[in-house]
Amino acid sequence: MKLFSLEGGKFMDKSQKIKEVLEETEILKKPDKLISSSGSTKMHYYVLTEPVYLEAFPDEGPETRIREGWISWDKPKLLTPDYIMNMEGFSENSKKAMKIMAQENPDLAGLLYKMNYKKEKGETRTVSQNIKQTAERIENELSESSELINVIIKGVDEYWDVSLMKFVQEFVMKSAAENQMPDYKSKGHVSHNDKGQPVVTRNLKGLPQAANKEIEEMFQKVKKGDLDPSKLKQELDRWGVYKQYEDRFLDLFK
Repeated sequence: MKLFSLEGGKFMDKSQKIKEVLEETEILKKPDKLISSSGSTKMHYYVLTEPVYLEAFPDEGPETRIREGWISWDKPKLLTPDYIMNMEGFSENSKKAMKIMAQENPDLAGLLYKMNYKKEKGETRTVSQNIKQTAERIENELSESSELINVIIKGVDEYWDVSLMKFVQEFVMKSAAENQMPDYKSKGHVSHNDKGQPVVTRNLKGLPQAANKEIEEMFQKVKKGDLDPSKLKQELDRWGVYKQYEDRFLDLFK
């Protein structure tokens, strides 16, 4: 697929254009916090772009297009390669790769962030200011509110979501390195092998400590009627420990 570029009147590959957008993306205001290890996290984003038509009609400006929305993450889950193999949505090639990883290092620790897009305001609007002025105005408005996790991103109009996804990826990686892994390590859920890789800490039954804690919490929720038993069964199957808990699981239905 080819895309038309106004610059020089030439065509350029879509992949090349995306690379340029990634390079041009700028974080004008960083979030004040990282993704939480103990609960869900919600972030308010603003992506600011110069309308694409101003490339052809520069005298029409200044104008800035504001795209506003919310992104939320559930509590991050600590995973191992063998757990990932039992999850849905992965191709056979992906599962083969995970199988190799599981054989080489079954305790290798990974994190899963379940992300949801939620546009509560669902607002896209255009203002008669340049991007710098717009960002300063939004930041001043945010400083007067009680919201703590906000980000303002400078992107490219047609590819604004590419700019957003670049930030999201970097935000997740930063949270994992600076927030989640140290938190799991302090709780004894993660240690490091001789290669410096994070590995899960297992209990005497061979189940990761973090998974054991989560399963215990799920049992309590099922007892209270706050969780569908099928969700618990699914989690036990993914960790490959249903047989260990079978009697206890069936007791829930007595």
